[in-house]
Amino acid sequence: MASNLSPVFGYVVIYVTDVAESVAFYAKAFGYCVRRLDESHRWGELESGNTTIAFTPMHQHETDHLTGVVHTSSLPERPPAEVCFVYSDVDAAYKRAVENGAVPVTEPELKKWGQKVGYVRDIDGNVVRMGSHVSPPK
Repeated sequence: MASNLSPVFGYVVIYVTDVAESVAFYAKAFGYCVRRLDESHRWGELESGNTTIAFTPMHQHETDHLTGVVHTSSLPERPPAEVCFVYSDVDAAYKRAVENGAVPVTEPELKKWGQKVGYVRDIDGNVVRMGSHVSPPK
């Protein structure tokens, strides 16, 4: 009997300095609803469709010794990953993000592959790509 090993992408974890502050920032700047913020403020989640955006402190006594310590880079170095959010109105979303504390990197512009894309940094310096669908979803 063959087993089903096709995964479903469950969530992405963003390591942050202050979980409660980051959850509130992402909700306000990018338009997400808060799903959960635990009482210890060591874990938070946003509603984002089929995939959860989760936040946790950069250093954790439970996992630092197992998987290593989270390394941060100083600006203007680019982190090894970025979070990408898709909007139907990228210009309005970019404006809201910047008005609510996101650090502007590049304003939205139409790329040659047909996607409108702008970049900001969150309150921890993580890169957030704000873009349109390359072609509308079906």
